[in-house]
Amino acid sequence: MVIGGGIIAPIRSNLADLPGRIVAAQTQRVLLASLLAVLLPVAVRAGSGKSNNDLPAEHINTQDRFGLIRGLNAEFVFVRRLFPQGTKGLSIKNGVVTPSEAEVQMTAAQYGPAARPGDRAQITDVNFKGNSIVFEINGGAKKKKKWYQHIEVGMGGGTTAIAPDNAPNPHGSYVALQFDHYIPDLTPDQVKKLLAPVFDFSALSATEAYIDAMPPKVKQAMKNHEVLVGMNREMVVYSKGRPEQKVREHDSLGDYEEWIYGHPPQEVEFVRIYGDEVKRVELMKLDGEKIVKTQAEVAVPVAGGIPTTDVASAQTQQAGSANQQPAAGGKAPTLMRPGEQPAHPADPNTIEVPVTPRDPSRVPDTGPPQPPPPQ
Repeated sequence: MVIGGGIIAPIRSNLADLPGRIVAAQTQRVLLASLLAVLLPVAVRAGSGKSNNDLPAEHINTQDRFGLIRGLNAEFVFVRRLFPQGTKGLSIKNGVVTPSEAEVQMTAAQYGPAARPGDRAQITDVNFKGNSIVFEINGGAKKKKKWYQHIEVGMGGGTTAIAPDNAPNPHGSYVALQFDHYIPDLTPDQVKKLLAPVFDFSALSATEAYIDAMPPKVKQAMKNHEVLVGMNREMVVYSKGRPEQKVREHDSLGDYEEWIYGHPPQEVEFVRIYGDEVKRVELMKLDGEKIVKTQAEVAVPVAGGIPTTDVASAQTQQAGSANQQPAAGGKAPTLMRPGEQPAHPADPNTIEVPVTPRDPSRVPDTGPPQPPPPQ
């Protein structure tokens, strides 16, 4: 076979360019692999949660720390990841949970699980450590003691604790929400979103269930963190949280506690509680205006009952229950045994105890008292 020179020339030219084409294809593959290696972790972090670059730039202050504790402590959650017992809990940073599922399963197989996916757990403590927020569940991973359980007394070389340590062994765990350099200024709802890889907050919490049972006026006040005259201590704690300062005083109405929220130059609120009822609320605003409320706005008819905004009806009902007489045909309580008759018909609670007088002739005569024998 004879091939013309016009055909052989293009083939030689293509063979000469073949090494360059191979090198170009290899370079494209390397560049594409490098680009995927850079973009893939960013896409994973963006899909797994909110990165630290999307968080507020302000540092968290003391007031916001109390807000996070008040909004998240004692909350019930559903667990989405396995939590092992022991001192090694979980960590969340940029939406990534560490350690891995396999490492957690090995730790849980050794020390036991603290909570499995789908279990209901409770956040029992919130701590701020460096650039992390630590949330303990079901009591945490370490055994805790009261301050007086560390005191021991003794003599002669031996000591004894003044209070026994009867606390059970810890069966909880924790998750640490970590940030790059500092803890930003976050709200409880923002923290709940950051904890979404391990916790489900969609379940109705104890605080929400308590607030939902209130009348509309009381519910709105508690959601706005306001105190109404007539609330009890529990309602004030659900509405405002525990006070930063308490003062015990006495006036013409009796002993009372002054719960103080805030401090200058911020707004300061004074809640005066007599017994278990708020009878005075004083608010000092930033512009110097002073608001004092003493008129009852809500009433709790019975202990543990649902409050009502109809104060007059509640007070009438409470006074009627205090003066309620026994029902017709019913027997009033008495101290008499069955079959005993009252000594005085006008006072059925008075009974006469029969006493047999002693016969003086049967009492032995011991004579005058004798001095004690000499020793």
